[in-house]
Amino acid sequence: MEKKIAVIGAGAVGSYIGAHLTKSGHDLTFIDMWGEHVSFMKEHGLKVSGFPNEFTTPVKALHITEAQEIREAFDIILLSVKSYDTEWATHFAKRFLSPNGYIVSAQNCMNDKLIGSIIGYQRVIPCVLCDYAVQLWEPGHVQRREEDQAKERYSFRIGELNGKISPRLIELSEIMGTIDGSLATANIWGERWSKLALNIATNPLQALTSLGSQGLAKDPRARLIYAQLAKECIQVGLELNYEIENVHGFEPKMWANADRGDVYEELDAWMASRAHGPEWRSSMAQDVIKGRKTEIMEMNGYIVARGREMNIPTPVNAATVEIIRQIEANQLESKPENVETVLSMAGL
Repeated sequence: MEKKIAVIGAGAVGSYIGAHLTKSGHDLTFIDMWGEHVSFMKEHGLKVSGFPNEFTTPVKALHITEAQEIREAFDIILLSVKSYDTEWATHFAKRFLSPNGYIVSAQNCMNDKLIGSIIGYQRVIPCVLCDYAVQLWEPGHVQRREEDQAKERYSFRIGELNGKISPRLIELSEIMGTIDGSLATANIWGERWSKLALNIATNPLQALTSLGSQGLAKDPRARLIYAQLAKECIQVGLELNYEIENVHGFEPKMWANADRGDVYEELDAWMASRAHGPEWRSSMAQDVIKGRKTEIMEMNGYIVARGREMNIPTPVNAATVEIIRQIEANQLESKPENVETVLSMAGL
């Protein structure tokens, strides 16, 4: 039976996923708050460029104020709003969900339990996005970073909260597989924490320095902070008994032991090698450039809070949170010199 699908939050990720699903023939409706974006999509469709190809597809799009026009419930709702908008967006989505429908959290951060507390834990499926660098450059135009596709790559890791491989999980994996490689996993929590470690290291570092991925890779001070951010995140996750998947191809315990000289040398060499990779900017860096609120509290702030509960020190994450909050409040400018402030605040 054909599924009715909605994407709530047609930002870069939501637009990219929704455009591909629409192009594949799925009955999909975008619901978003950016009026100019919605109007453009209604009139001109949605353009996708970059990896792996370019196309424009007509789409169904509604502004959030037009939700009263919805007459049929959705079987699948892809939630792709910023993490700090999760609570209200889930309450909004709940009334449009069919009796056997579910919400897919296509977001950063650990939002799945919050969504489950609102709609029921059996009605949420986490979706971890790996190797996804997309930007919404202008209304109606989303672009994915140019890169080569690996043979065994799974861009979508999806799983049930209880770790079971259910029939609906297999079905959802097939649906997402029309976009890119999709893996139904029994370890969604380990996948979530692995992606969190990547995000809490990359996102704020670019946001507080104004450097892109190549600039960070060239700066030894930034690489030190990167390793420390990931180390603290992994240490907290291991203490919480998550079976964390590899981060950038390295076992979690390597990041947890980043203070060891030989381990750090290996990690640092890998980080430095990225100076020759594709140049891109994280979602948090884009938020800072546009003067928008960031997900710093849902990312690094979350690590600080959980570390406090587990009596694990997280001084680098705490310092990073403070710097980003000052940038958000226009008390500090995003600049490369901020790495020295973070190191000093963290006692490094």
